[in-house]
Amino acid sequence: MLLLALVLLMVALVSALTAMQFAIHGREVAVPKVVGMTPSEAERAGAAFGLDVVVERQYYSPEIAEGRILSQAPAAGAKVRRGWVVRVAQSLGPQRVAIPDVTGQSERVAELNVRRRGLDLGSMAQVNLPDVVADRVVSQSPPAKASGVSAPKISLLVSRGPEASAFVMPNFVGQPLGSVTLALQDAGIKLGRVSVVPAAPPADMAVASPTPVPAPVPGAASMIVTQSPGPGQKVVAGGAVSFEVR
Repeated sequence: MLLLALVLLMVALVSALTAMQFAIHGREVAVPKVVGMTPSEAERAGAAFGLDVVVERQYYSPEIAEGRILSQAPAAGAKVRRGWVVRVAQSLGPQRVAIPDVTGQSERVAELNVRRRGLDLGSMAQVNLPDVVADRVVSQSPPAKASGVSAPKISLLVSRGPEASAFVMPNFVGQPLGSVTLALQDAGIKLGRVSVVPAAPPADMAVASPTPVPAPVPGAASMIVTQSPGPGQKVVAGGAVSFEVR
């Protein structure tokens, strides 16, 4: 009886594995070839196998006619599950648009010149250059008047101007506000918010006073008790430093 039970168990396991494998592979289909079709034709071909066809990119091509599918992923013949998305690129035909020269222009003007020619902006990168003012295009890809371009996009490299000088904050605590302000001005750093820390009242003073006390005003002789950014932190030229004084 024990042997019979083991045999029946093995048969059940083999049957379950066979059924699972059949269920998995029974839902697999071969991706049809859609290269050369129009997007609507490709969608119908994919739908016949339970697949979705999505146009994700557009490229220039001297071989594939404009409006036809240029490439596909997964490739034709690949086995995928039903419901899979087949991503395709559409041909724009041969390159007919001249690539403009936008170097030296501002980012906004360069963008307008690119788009009015029916092109798109690709990636946009920025770099600090000591000899170029900010917001100027210093390089482009593809270059002006390039031929054999694959994608209708122009990527730009834009200057951010010279890199701002950075300083490590010294410890100003315990120094007078007036001399610290002059030191900050010499370094090109702004004086931020200055607030006065009220002194603690004597223990024998009355709890409340009927006459409101005006808020103290910081002066050049006020002593710094806290600073922000703190000692050791970095601050760039043109930044601000705030203090609490007493």
